[in-house]
Amino acid sequence: MSVTAVLHSEWIKIRSVRASFGSLLAVLAASLAVTVLVYATVGRAEADNGGDPVFEAFYAINFAQIAVIAFGATAVSSEYTGGALRISLAAVPHRGLFYGAKTAVVAAAALVTGLATAFATFFAGQAFLGERAIGLGEPGALRACVGAGLYLALMALFAAGLTFLLRSAVAVLSLLIPFILIVSFVVGDIAEGAAAWLPDRAGQQVLYQDPVGGPGPWAGLAVTALWAAAALLAGLRAVHRRDA
Repeated sequence: MSVTAVLHSEWIKIRSVRASFGSLLAVLAASLAVTVLVYATVGRAEADNGGDPVFEAFYAINFAQIAVIAFGATAVSSEYTGGALRISLAAVPHRGLFYGAKTAVVAAAALVTGLATAFATFFAGQAFLGERAIGLGEPGALRACVGAGLYLALMALFAAGLTFLLRSAVAVLSLLIPFILIVSFVVGDIAEGAAAWLPDRAGQQVLYQDPVGGPGPWAGLAVTALWAAAALLAGLRAVHRRDA
């Protein structure tokens, strides 16, 4: 099969599996819902508290990252349900091509959705702030919108690589969701310097107008990219070494 045909087949898989496509839609839907709810109720009060206006505009990314992790995990775990991987490898015997196409489609879908989510939530939130609203001309705002989309795509790839390694979306979600919601903050309380290099903490540096400490906005995304690359390399090795 040609590369184009393999990419198209992988997109059909994602679009036709309810769990993965539903998770992808939830990235945008959950972010908009949380943004509208928060900004319609306490938005102006938050704008008056003197905090980082850019970072606060992306509060909903905390929820979007959970949905995008679920997307990356379920997009891959569907291959391990009912022997689907055997059929996939029968159609595409070159495992490297299959793996590359799968991860490329996951990355592209997550990136497009992530960018749409970042810009949509930014403008939706600012619509409730009146004279307190900021625009893309605010220092760091455009960088944060683009960076948020990249961050979400990297987290989807991180989850996808781990799912190829562990062969289970449940296992990956059981590891990553508590890691992001609990472990990252516990590590931060114990050793703030070490926590700044975790994939979520490092990647979210790009959301701040003026990041304090840590690797910095783009360097932080690079750290998250290294975590994702490590997971993808481990997943590729598992696909090559294990039987379908």
